[in-house]
Amino acid sequence: MKKLQMVDLKGQYEKIKDTVTQSMLEVIDTTAFINGPEVHAFQKELEEYLDVKHVIPCANGTDALQIAMMGLGLKPGDEVITADFTFAATVEVIALLQLTPVLVDVEPDTFNIDPEAIKKAITPNTKAIVPVHLFGQAANMDEIMEIAREHDLYVIEDNAQAIGANYHFKDGATKKAGAIGHVASTSFFPSKNLGCYGDGGAIFTNDDKLAHTIRGIVNHGMYERYHHDVVGVNSRLDSLQAAVLRVKLPQLDQYNKARQEAAQKYTAALQNVEGVTVPYTEGAADTNVYHQYTIKIADGKRDALAKHLSEKGIPFGIYYPIPLHSQKAYKDDRYREEDFTVTNQLVEEVISLPMHTELDDEQITFITETIADFLKK
Repeated sequence: MKKLQMVDLKGQYEKIKDTVTQSMLEVIDTTAFINGPEVHAFQKELEEYLDVKHVIPCANGTDALQIAMMGLGLKPGDEVITADFTFAATVEVIALLQLTPVLVDVEPDTFNIDPEAIKKAITPNTKAIVPVHLFGQAANMDEIMEIAREHDLYVIEDNAQAIGANYHFKDGATKKAGAIGHVASTSFFPSKNLGCYGDGGAIFTNDDKLAHTIRGIVNHGMYERYHHDVVGVNSRLDSLQAAVLRVKLPQLDQYNKARQEAAQKYTAALQNVEGVTVPYTEGAADTNVYHQYTIKIADGKRDALAKHLSEKGIPFGIYYPIPLHSQKAYKDDRYREEDFTVTNQLVEEVISLPMHTELDDEQITFITETIADFLKK
């Protein structure tokens, strides 16, 4: 059996090695390292894939989220509602901009932000909602967009984990995750479903005026060299990373299909194992691209299972071990533990299994049998 890895970037790279090498060498030969033709070509290709009017590449996913908020003109003290159960980058940028983060609980099945919790958290100071499309599945955007319209709020999609996922609306329409709200961000960190070979990110929007503002922000606030019209940052996707992403973007649907097939095999093997709750997918199979395959382990056995997996050479992740409302940097007297019952349970039960495009049947069988055998004891 091949060595088990949480993410097998090497195996994926071997299949596209020659094309990637050629694309990167072409960038080096042209020496167009910043804002070169590869960046502009990738931008256009991703716009077509997502069916959005504007993709603005930037240096990383955290910058993408921060720049999206800067573009909306949110002011210090404005409240931004987001999920308690997610990576810290989501709330980090809210705090960095001196906005007020408002953390709310998530749904027990999808682990995505709970629309009912959003409604309860809205105040006259609320200006935006940041749904995180966690582990590869879009949040309930029908309800979130309805809430936003009712209260005149911005919706900023954190799409770092669900690029390529479809969202099927109640009216029958379908859009890609990240193409629904007023603006969205994504990350091209190497382990993402669409990852480059370093850091990278992008912002998406269908709003022409907002796109223009954001294009200035990512480049020191300049639209014309040495003319600084807005307060900006230095956040650009370099051409070498764009060259890699141009090779991988045409493969994204196949990459996601491979993840979905691996997830189906995991689920078939684990769904009847006592003490295991397999991931829940809302609606059609194409709504979840399984950035992570995350199960819940009941009866306080998660940590013991994690130890057992380590002993067997099986990598795993615990995403996330501490709720954001309990983190030292984001504690707030407004928060009450009874408002985070789902999150507080998830941090004790979740464990993510190896998930990537190169998983094979032998590996999946070994992982699932190891889990089943341990839980039968």
